[in-house]
Amino acid sequence: MEGQAKLTRTPSLLLRSSPTVRSSVNSFSSIEEAELQAPATASLSDDDLRKKTHSRVCSGPRSFLFFPTLVISLLSLLIFFSYFKTCEISTSEKFLLALIFIAVALFFAGKNKTFFHKSISLLKQLYDDNAKKHWFSKNRSKSVQWIIGGDSGSRREKNPKREVKEGVEIYSNGDYYEGEFHKGKCNGSGVYTYYENGRYEGDWIDGKYDGYGIESWGKGSKYRGQYRQGLRFGYGVYRFYTGDTYSGEWCNGHYHGVGFQTCKDGSCYIGEFKGGVKHGLGCYRFRNGDRYAGEYFGDKIHGFGVYHFANGHCYEGSWHEGRKKGYGMYTFRNGDTQSGEWDCGNHETRLTPQADSVLRAVQSARKAAEDAICLRRVDVQVNDAVMAANRAATAARVAAVKAVQNTIDDKSII
Repeated sequence: MEGQAKLTRTPSLLLRSSPTVRSSVNSFSSIEEAELQAPATASLSDDDLRKKTHSRVCSGPRSFLFFPTLVISLLSLLIFFSYFKTCEISTSEKFLLALIFIAVALFFAGKNKTFFHKSISLLKQLYDDNAKKHWFSKNRSKSVQWIIGGDSGSRREKNPKREVKEGVEIYSNGDYYEGEFHKGKCNGSGVYTYYENGRYEGDWIDGKYDGYGIESWGKGSKYRGQYRQGLRFGYGVYRFYTGDTYSGEWCNGHYHGVGFQTCKDGSCYIGEFKGGVKHGLGCYRFRNGDRYAGEYFGDKIHGFGVYHFANGHCYEGSWHEGRKKGYGMYTFRNGDTQSGEWDCGNHETRLTPQADSVLRAVQSARKAAEDAICLRRVDVQVNDAVMAANRAATAARVAAVKAVQNTIDDKSII
């Protein structure tokens, strides 16, 4: 230490001329002063240090003075307002006293800005501490769960490979099945032969027709198309042994939707079906050449429609169960007309063609006929279903051949 002190007092031109050396000398001198002051501080006792520290900490305004001041302010405000209520003075005097009170309060607030700022900060600190304690006590029971990687429980095991074997099964009523099995039931492709000369070739699910297939009977009836749960469902074509045919939509084994029906006598119908009968809008061409376009209900002409006779006559109007009933107009081939009200096919009341009831009936009949003619067509869907049924029947025949071969070789597993 003494050598360093001597170094600072060395009068040299080099020290005065070099800034680097001067900075080094200053640093050495500061170290010396700090070391000289250290013994003085160490000579103080622990009690003196605590007193000195305590005096520095408590030198500012004390925070606990805020609460008495707040209580006194609230009491004075309460007394002031109670004085307003009890004293019978005018409104202007009350207003003046209120202004004086506000001015005095602002004066004291301006004189004690530091005190008010510290009081507000103290209130904020107390509020934050209370909020933190409340939040921790409320959410202390909730635990945080960290997941690294994927959840092994969400992974689904793949189903084992489905084993399908071909075989032959003979039933007690004389029917027999040749094709694919799964879990003891007809599943996949197969051929079912009925004892009474019936046959089905196509897709199976859980022992029922389901998918595409061909169903044929001994008398000559045949169906090609879609199935669901053992019933005709979707699009398909049915040819009856009588010569009648139906192609279109099916539901639960019945005509349902839009379809095309032809009869052996030459009549045909294009339109809507419901539950196996004509119902809705449709067009019918009779075997004698008559044509009808309009509404049907329960397989009968019912509602509004237009009927063209083969001899050139025409009726436009209301119908009821296949007969003219209501308002309408009958036009002969020579141009004469009869308009009015009809009942059971007979003209009962004569009205002019310009009558409101007749005009409304004629317009409704023409609108229904136009909608029936413009119905959507399902020819493309029906053709696709027939082609798919042919492919399914071919696959079923192949499976039946394999089933017979396995039976002959005693290799069938059912």
